[in-house]
Amino acid sequence: MATFLYKLGRLAFRRRWWVGLAWLAILVGIGTGAATAGAPPEDEFTLPGTEAQQAFDVLAEEFPQANAEAVETRIVFRAPDGGSISEGAHRTAVEDVLREAADNDLVANVTDPFAEGGGTVSPDGTTTFATVSYTDAFHMDEDLEAEHENLVEIMDDGRDQGLEVEASGLVAMGPTEMGGGEAVGILVAAVVLVITFGSLVAAGLSLLTALIGVGVGTMGIAALSATLGLSATTGILATMIGLAVGIDYALFIVSRYRAELVEGHSREEAAGRAVGTAGSAVVFAGLTVIIALCGLAIVNVPLLTKMGITAGAAVALAVLIALTLVPAALGMIGKRIFGRRHRKQNPETHVPASLQRNGNEPMGVRWSRAILRRPGLVLVGSVLGLGVLALPVADMELGLPGDEVAAPDTTQRKAYDTLSEGFGAGFNGPLLMVLQGGDGVDLTAAGETLAADLEGYDDVVTTTPAVLNESGSVATVTVFPESGPSSPETTDLVDDLRGDFADDFADRTGAELLVSGQTAAQSDFSQVMNDALVPYLTLVVGLAFVLLVLVFRSLLVPLKAALGFLLSVLAALGIIVAVFQWGWAASLIGVEETSPIMSMMPIFMVGVIFGLAMDYEVFLVTRIREAHVHGEEAHDAIVTGFRLNARVVTAAAIIMISVFGAFAAVSGESMIKMMGLGMASAVLLDAFVVRMTIVPALMGLVGERAWWLPKWLDRALPNVDVEGESLERYLKSNGKGRDSLEPERENATASVG
Repeated sequence: MATFLYKLGRLAFRRRWWVGLAWLAILVGIGTGAATAGAPPEDEFTLPGTEAQQAFDVLAEEFPQANAEAVETRIVFRAPDGGSISEGAHRTAVEDVLREAADNDLVANVTDPFAEGGGTVSPDGTTTFATVSYTDAFHMDEDLEAEHENLVEIMDDGRDQGLEVEASGLVAMGPTEMGGGEAVGILVAAVVLVITFGSLVAAGLSLLTALIGVGVGTMGIAALSATLGLSATTGILATMIGLAVGIDYALFIVSRYRAELVEGHSREEAAGRAVGTAGSAVVFAGLTVIIALCGLAIVNVPLLTKMGITAGAAVALAVLIALTLVPAALGMIGKRIFGRRHRKQNPETHVPASLQRNGNEPMGVRWSRAILRRPGLVLVGSVLGLGVLALPVADMELGLPGDEVAAPDTTQRKAYDTLSEGFGAGFNGPLLMVLQGGDGVDLTAAGETLAADLEGYDDVVTTTPAVLNESGSVATVTVFPESGPSSPETTDLVDDLRGDFADDFADRTGAELLVSGQTAAQSDFSQVMNDALVPYLTLVVGLAFVLLVLVFRSLLVPLKAALGFLLSVLAALGIIVAVFQWGWAASLIGVEETSPIMSMMPIFMVGVIFGLAMDYEVFLVTRIREAHVHGEEAHDAIVTGFRLNARVVTAAAIIMISVFGAFAAVSGESMIKMMGLGMASAVLLDAFVVRMTIVPALMGLVGERAWWLPKWLDRALPNVDVEGESLERYLKSNGKGRDSLEPERENATASVG
């Protein structure tokens, strides 16, 4: 493969303008398709195989008027000074607000909080609430901002009449602001690239090629949105990961190109060698990321599957860009790959003296030698440190944090607190009981039986009368728990109602009982995530282990890579628990309330961080492997690998940490902060503790045994030649091996125009 990529790199370099025009044509063509594709479809979050989803499907088919997945807003009213909300001017003010809310073409229904027999007034008479349901014509992308502003105006009208008025739901929350995290991350990436390369042009090349890949991927998703059902949310992960790996892959190719120029090769030869060697590592690093992302399909949540597959496609694009457009761009920029000041130091070859080998050892060399002097101590200390950071994981509570952990000054948090004080926390997350009966089953009587059974039931406050569809085949009953929607008690209640209670109820009434609603769906989602974690981890790590065995032709190196990744992820999850669940240093990133950890956080971090961690493993260890294959002793190969790649891996990790950390620091959403801090922490620990510390320490301890592979397995495995051994033989046969650099040095100046 290295030989093929070498030829591809040289071809792209020679035909640079044709390659550039081809990618420009692709960008314009896909952009045209995206512009004419129309608006993307709405998000459809489904949980196949769960009871909540089964109930949603029954309602959608048999009882569309009771659509449990419709967009809803709950408006909460409280009379001042303990007054009665249902009398006099207070009642008139509530009715005025609700009348104004109903006067909207996108609103399907507004409940009457004062309806006889079905009102929603608190026991102390001070608080009430109404539910505003929106029609199917409501589109989140197009209508959310306008409806949010409309709701704020309506609430202000009620406040002007002396009431406390708050609201919850997606419309009350309004559009989510990302906080400029992408811009901050790109800015930091640009600064790091300029420092790494010492050239604005080289830094701009890495950013520009990455942005072209992201542009093609993003517009491709938009162009195929209607055909494949890809919503706007689908592309979020693809954009984030595509940008990160696009910069990384270009960084590695450009760095290797500069290193080959330092060795004295002509520009075309340097481009071919860079793509043949570093490009091989890019291919296999990209494959590990693609495996991790596409493996999200095992979770069996369609939205996550689409996000994983589109993100995997974005990574594949980043690999293609690195192998074709990057060498073409290197040909376009000519000698400007080095900074102006550096070019003046050596005008003949345009290789800066600071990059040529001299007596000054790079930081990577000093670091690796220091580790190799005490590898056992370094290894034990690093593992113990990560273990201490991982200790909080033992206390991790998973869930889907809701309005109860929103910032205290937000209207959704105030609405949650007001309802909890007036009715109890369970009124913020009622359960929807769906009754389905065949011929001869009286669902009205079944609903009354259900209400009687639940009267006095643990953790149930009250129920509503059954509401039947037109044919009488389906009915709904709303159950209000005593505990909050994300509390363990509510989860236990859902499990109890779905167990022996539902079986006994069906035996006595003939009606099938399904427990659903958003609260039950959240419980199901958490369970789906928990059940999928071990199979997902097994699949991803297993396939990546096989791939790394092919790359490194070793059993210990892939095993060490996988175990090191698990250590870094557990340590990062420990940091998340300490900050978001325990509240340690939470104020430093603007976290105002502690909460359970998002149930999707572990599997999300495994999928994203595993791929990125294997990037660093492949780029660092392939250079060590390359030096070893070319004859260096084990310890010397480690030092050589760090001399050549430690600086680049450090820069790539800093870019990743900056991008993810920017989301944690700048975003106002707790969920985004949690994801940003988790991924930034994982990259920090994996790159600098695992890959830059534990890897050389362990490889220094085992020495040559690091590359041991049973002979029968060595014969059975195909030789993918990431280290470029076959490429070196090919070059020697054509008079371009390592021993033929002097003639190339003489021709280097002529090729730099």
